[in-house]
Amino acid sequence: MDIAHRTTDRQTPAEQRRRELLEAADRVVLRDGPKASMNAIAAEAGITKPILYRHFGDKGGLYRALATRHTDALLASLRASLDAPADRRRRVEATLDTYLASIEAMPQVYRFLMHPADESHQAEQGFDVGRHSAPLLRRMGEELGQVIAERVDLGPAAEVQARIWGHGIVGMMHAAGDWWLGERPCSRADLVKSLTALLWGRLAEADDLPGGPGF
Repeated sequence: MDIAHRTTDRQTPAEQRRRELLEAADRVVLRDGPKASMNAIAAEAGITKPILYRHFGDKGGLYRALATRHTDALLASLRASLDAPADRRRRVEATLDTYLASIEAMPQVYRFLMHPADESHQAEQGFDVGRHSAPLLRRMGEELGQVIAERVDLGPAAEVQARIWGHGIVGMMHAAGDWWLGERPCSRADLVKSLTALLWGRLAEADDLPGGPGF
């Protein structure tokens, strides 16, 4: 999950400070994963916990801000893979690989966003990960469904069908990627090929939506 963000001249001091605090939180998450705590994040930023709360409201607010930050970057990468100048099957492979590469590159960030810490740490830090990870996946499913609806001719009830595909593909990527990251039973390339083969039947049959960007 890419964390490349740049300050722009249009940022207000408050926005810039919020970005700096998120970058401090990212550094802690990269180090500690699901065991990242508000105390550690405040210390990394050189502030007290009340100041951290002032910017994000509560621990859930900080988690949501981090989740939005990484999900925005991941979705931008997935869209870039879908827009690559290649045939449809290669773009499907590239999109799956982009997701898997992102969780492989920063597994601690992925685990923080998707997996709760053990009970003792969770009680201390208060990041209720399970409550927040479902909306993150749901957002990704809706975004991918919208991309499919814009590109693929699915006939009657196309909008609903696109949302089914979007959530189904995200669910598959998440479940398969989570298992793969934990066990590493095969190479990333082999996993991409297998998942593409699973998806390819219906995708191969569907026509591009007339006037759309193509898929």
